[in-house]
This record gives sequence, structure tokens and C-alpha cells, in this order.
Amino acid sequence: MTSRKSGRVVKLPRPRAAAAKRAKELAAYGRTVLEAEARAIGRLALNGDFAKAVEWVLACKGRVVVMGMGKSGFVAQKVSATLASTGTPSHYVHPAEAAHGDLGRVTRDDLVLAFSNSGETEELLRLLPALRRIGVRVVALTRDRAVPLARGSDLTLAIGRIDEACPMGLAPTASTAALLALGDALAMTVMKNRSFDKDEYALYHPGGKLGRGLMKVSEVMRGGEANPLVAATASLAEAVAVMTETPGRPGAATVVDAQGKLAGVFTDGDLRRLVERGETDFTIPVSKVMCKNPRIVRPDALVMDAARVLRHARVDQVPVVDEDGRPVGLLDVQDLLAARVL
Repeated sequence: MTSRKSGRVVKLPRPRAAAAKRAKELAAYGRTVLEAEARAIGRLALNGDFAKAVEWVLACKGRVVVMGMGKSGFVAQKVSATLASTGTPSHYVHPAEAAHGDLGRVTRDDLVLAFSNSGETEELLRLLPALRRIGVRVVALTRDRAVPLARGSDLTLAIGRIDEACPMGLAPTASTAALLALGDALAMTVMKNRSFDKDEYALYHPGGKLGRGLMKVSEVMRGGEANPLVAATASLAEAVAVMTETPGRPGAATVVDAQGKLAGVFTDGDLRRLVERGETDFTIPVSKVMCKNPRIVRPDALVMDAARVLRHARVDQVPVVDEDGRPVGLLDVQDLLAARVL
């Protein structure tokens, strides 16, 4: 582009080129922030003190009480939430509120994790004498062992001196990333070394999709009167009646033999295909038109695994069968949608 000004031709920058250059510069600086934080995390050294902290958490008879101010306080809250959701009872106590009565939340059976990059946080330091009188152990997650917080604690997990990613070198960025990573390393190592399985994880996460996926099939299947069972000797008409009259109107009927064990399954899709072929004799036994080797799931299987069975088999229903081969329920894709697993 050009512009005539004072009799001269002035070249103006192309808007698109300028915008592209600007975007490239912004992304490049953002990359330096990521690199600074990655360096800070990469330099963390986990040694015998880290192992001791893990053992202390595992041996804690009370709760892991987590403290921190400002940005370190937000990191502390996240680490406390991670501990609590993975089998370690924990809660966050605000250091300023602790000095005005909330220290009563801490007992000698607890373990305190104190987060502070500088190690000079006044609100934490003023609590140390009282925590010592309570008799609780304190683990400092801080810059180094020379800072006041470390000197007043029973154990120190040091992150070292870290250059912040802030343009002025002031705003906590790389240091908080390192503290968070260290806290996560502690929480996950504790989880790895305690008895904590998927069932417990699901118990502590009932509202999230992941937690719902860790529910058992028995919790969402159609059982009792809602379980559409029909004898192998029943007619096709009787099987269709069961599918229609069973509460919830399932799109399938589970066929059982004389011993009450799974013989097959008949679905709406099977019925539709019969009608399309002109095979409309509803007096024939359902056993002649049923699927004799249907996919099944166990009642104690995880819902997310059962959902995978439905997807891979491309079916909408699957019988739930116990270890003796008896159908105890029916899992319908609609049940999974209602539970917000799919």
C-alpha cells in the first residue's frame, strides 16, 4: 500500500503481514514462558528427603494439612485436593485465618505441608512455634534449606532458586509450576504406595464423567422387574410382548433355558430384519431367531468397559450375566446416556 503525503509516496505496512508478524512474536514469547517453567520442573531433585516425606504421609494417622499464601496458597489448595481425591484425607488451612483460630483444625496426628517459594512468608513463619507446641510435623516445600521456613520445619523439599518467566522477573510463574509439580509428585507417589483402586477413585468422583465411568454395571443396569427375561420355549409373539410390557420398554429380551441360564438375546433389530424378509410367523419359538452367542458383561464390570463392549459390537443392549451364567440384568445404551457415560 502507498499513501501520498507532502508530495511523497509513503509505503505503509501490509495489515496481514503485520498481523502475522505480531502473532509470531506473541507465540514465540509464550514459548519462552513454557520453556522457563519446563526448565524449573526439570531441575527438581527428588532425594531421600522426598522419600521420607512420602513415608510420613503414608504413616499419617490424621489429615495432611496444607498451607500457603498467595500464588503458593492456590498451589497448596490444588495439591490438597489431589491428595484428598486419591485416598489421602487432606484439607487446606489459610495461614492468616490459622493465626485467628483456624489452627484448631490441626492436631498432633496430622502432617503439615507448608508451601512458600521464598520461605519467608510471614503468615507461615508466625505459625511455626504454635505448630511445634501442638506436636505436629511440618514439611516445607520451599526454595532451599537456608530460608526461615525450612529452618523451622522438620523436613524440607527444596525446589532451588528459580528464575521467573515474568518479563520483570517478579510474578510467580516458574516457581509455582515447580511447587505444583513437586506437590503432584508427592501425591502420586503416595497414591502408588497405598491401597487405592478404581473403586475408591469412583467413590470420590461421583459427579465427573471419569468417576461415572468407574461405576459398576450393577449400578446402572436394568434389573428385577425391569430385566426382560423370556424362556427359550416361548413364542416370538411372547418375546415381543415381554419387550413391550417390561418397565422401561427395553429394546431387547434376554432368552433363558430351563435352568435359567443365558441361551441368547432377541432385539428390536432382529425383529425388524425378520419383517423385512417377510418372516412374520410369530408362533415360532424365539430360540429359532434369537442371537445364540451374544456379547455379555458382568455385573461387577466397570461401566466404561461395558460401554466399550457396546461400541465395539455395535449393539444397543447387552445382557448382564453372573458367574453362573444367569442373566441378572440388561444394560441398554440409553442407561449409559442417562448416566452421562457416553
